Amino acid sequence: MPAWRPSAAIRLRHATLLRPLLSVGKVDVPWQVGLRNTAAVVVPLALGAATDQLPVGLAVAVGALNTMFVDQAGPYRLRMQAMALTAVAAGMAAFAGATLGEVPAVLPIVALVWAFLAALLVAVGPSASRAGMTSMVLLAVMSADPQPVPQALAAALLIAAGGALQMLFAIAAWPLQRYRPERHALAGAFRALATVARQPVASGSESALPPSLNALQATLFGAGHARGRAVEALRVLAQLGERIRLELSALADLQTRDASTLAASPLQAVRQAAAEVLEALASALEQAAAPRADAALAAFATAVAPLTTMGSADTGATSWVAMAGARATALGGQLRAAVRNADAAGSRGEIRAQTAEFRLPRTLRPANPLETLRANLHLHSPACRHAIRAAICFSIAIAWAHTPALTRGYWLPMTMAIVLRPDFGATWRIGLLRVLGTLVGLVLFTGLLHFIGIDNVWVALALLAVSCFGFRELAAVHYGVAVTCLTGLVVILLTLYGVPPEASLPARLIDTAAGSALALFAYFAWPTWERGREQGVLAELLDAYREYLLAVTGGNRRACHETRIAARAARSAAEASLDRMRHEPASRASVPRAQALMAQANRVVRATMTLESARGTRDAVPEPPNAHLVDGFVDALAHALAECAAALREARAPVDDWQLRQRQRAFAATLAADGHVEWTAALLDASDRIVDAIDSVAHVLQR
Repeated sequence: MPAWRPSAAIRLRHATLLRPLLSVGKVDVPWQVGLRNTAAVVVPLALGAATDQLPVGLAVAVGALNTMFVDQAGPYRLRMQAMALTAVAAGMAAFAGATLGEVPAVLPIVALVWAFLAALLVAVGPSASRAGMTSMVLLAVMSADPQPVPQALAAALLIAAGGALQMLFAIAAWPLQRYRPERHALAGAFRALATVARQPVASGSESALPPSLNALQATLFGAGHARGRAVEALRVLAQLGERIRLELSALADLQTRDASTLAASPLQAVRQAAAEVLEALASALEQAAAPRADAALAAFATAVAPLTTMGSADTGATSWVAMAGARATALGGQLRAAVRNADAAGSRGEIRAQTAEFRLPRTLRPANPLETLRANLHLHSPACRHAIRAAICFSIAIAWAHTPALTRGYWLPMTMAIVLRPDFGATWRIGLLRVLGTLVGLVLFTGLLHFIGIDNVWVALALLAVSCFGFRELAAVHYGVAVTCLTGLVVILLTLYGVPPEASLPARLIDTAAGSALALFAYFAWPTWERGREQGVLAELLDAYREYLLAVTGGNRRACHETRIAARAARSAAEASLDRMRHEPASRASVPRAQALMAQANRVVRATMTLESARGTRDAVPEPPNAHLVDGFVDALAHALAECAAALREARAPVDDWQLRQRQRAFAATLAADGHVEWTAALLDASDRIVDAIDSVAHVLQR
């Protein structure tokens, strides 16, 4: 019998460099957003065609198209600011390109400076980065059609107006649905918690960390957040979401303990019932309606009852079941409070909260953009290295595009500006899919336009609308398919402008391939590999977990909140670093070690979250006898984590002289005399697991 061999598709899926061809993501853009973005592009063209002002409609449509992807979920005010910034940047770039296109000796110098500043915006954030990339694209495109200053100014104003039109479409619902983005952000968070609550947990396994709520925090408390008394109900719900997240994590963690076998089934039932309440909350928030959660709350109370009964029985695992019962009871209180507040979460809400409790945590507060840019002006900064690569490549591409050898040369710098990213994985994925998507799009849409006839404007506009909607909706699903739609859209726009699609097909394809190749060559010539950088990121993760542990054992609620969110942000950064390493051919050998370190570090934070859950909402718990020994043990844990972080930064083995296991035994003996059963059991459990996790981290670092 012949040996089994994997199919070509399976082999392709496991080939790191070719994996983007088969990788498919999820649709992350609601169809309503795709329709309004498409309308902002198509309506100006339709009006221009109907009034014999098609060039005006084309300019406005180009501005709307380039601002489309800045229409992201979030508060209306922040969305308006980001889209206005992009529209202004697009207008400025269009004017600069159109006026400087006649001065080929000066244009590459301007392109060098422009691209450096635009690419450096990646350090500020995604919206600023999109604005910078959009400006580079328009500078390249408009420089191919130089115009006198009056005409260039008119075109630039029309392009900026197109961006403003896209912005107006995006915020049109603001007066009618004032808190819709915030409600939907909360609904998404509760639905994510419900998904985690439904996941079965096996005894002796590691429970998954619950989803991060940092994006929700930024939406409700960050820059551009909504104001007024009604939004305070949403903020109350966000705080309740934080508590629910902790309680669910604690219950899942208790379910993994071998000693909780007797309570495994009731624990799973409690978590399932909690998921139903969370789903009801999410649906109510999405519909701006009162939650219909009475039946789900009753089912939750029924599920909690067996835990309460078992906790009072002598089963040999009383402390574990008692802890589970206490956590389930606390979770029920949080769920009931969330249901009460959800009824007022929206434009009609009238809940007044203590504003001192609702500040964006320090970790998530955006820094001053100028300070951020200044801090990244050094060669060790990935943002600065990306900006230098982009500046040199863009300048070369602009100069190359204006040589007589290239007839439609602006596709070269445009492609390079889109493809080149700060990390290798994204640059390779976008470059590969850009070339393939462009090839398919050019052939497909050139043939379609030839078949339907380029004189049929309305059919062309209908095809353009389908392409624009497909590009917006599919960008996160499969970039190659999205680029096929984008290529068709651009082909139709150029056809309406008077450029026959067949005449420039080979030139566009060659320029696209050349632009992608230039971006990849620049990255390989001066790479910024994640390998080596991940050690600093993991060290910051250990530091964040250490601060969280100290805050929880210290009992300061504000410090717990701040450090918990800081720990989540550090975990997200570490996960992103590992993901970038997986896509780098030279870094894959370092991934297993980094994964092992992160897995062991996450055991520390799981135990700490369970400990915070056991503390509950109390400002303090009874101080155990010999409190100085407890403090000394916690300090030893913090010292061990700090030493591991230092070892990561300095690329050395940690100095393992902390003797944590002996200290933990003494710590356990101290707690034996404490009368606070739940808190004592939580401390004993957390101390044992944290010591084991830190010892495992040290072991990985010593290999």
